[in-house]
Amino acid sequence: QVQAVESGGGLVQPGGSLSLSCAVSGSIFSPNVMAWYRQAPGKEREMVASMTSGGGTHYADSVKGRFTISRDNAKKMVYLQMNSLKPEDTAVYYCNYNRRWLREEFWGQGTLVTVSS
Repeated sequence: QVQAVESGGGLVQPGGSLSLSCAVSGSIFSPNVMAWYRQAPGKEREMVASMTSGGGTHYADSVKGRFTISRDNAKKMVYLQMNSLKPEDTAVYYCNYNRRWLREEFWGQGTLVTVSS
């Protein structure tokens, strides 16, 4: 069983920066995808950024140039560096580990990011 635990959420002013971390435990195998999703109040969950075990990345258009995903495969960690934050980035951010082609997918419990002055 794979578990993912996020940390690093909080309150930040518009234009500020915040870094999220996710520790993945359990048996994980390559290839895999680690990703960050978010869900704002009243909205559907959306993909923010993803990174394959091989290093390929994909970003939502709304965060390109502002957010950076990275991972440490040896430590089983995935990170999200968020810069130039906007109020519309306010959401619960979820860590995701998946091998969907094998019907494997695990979610963290989420961490709240609030961007407000």
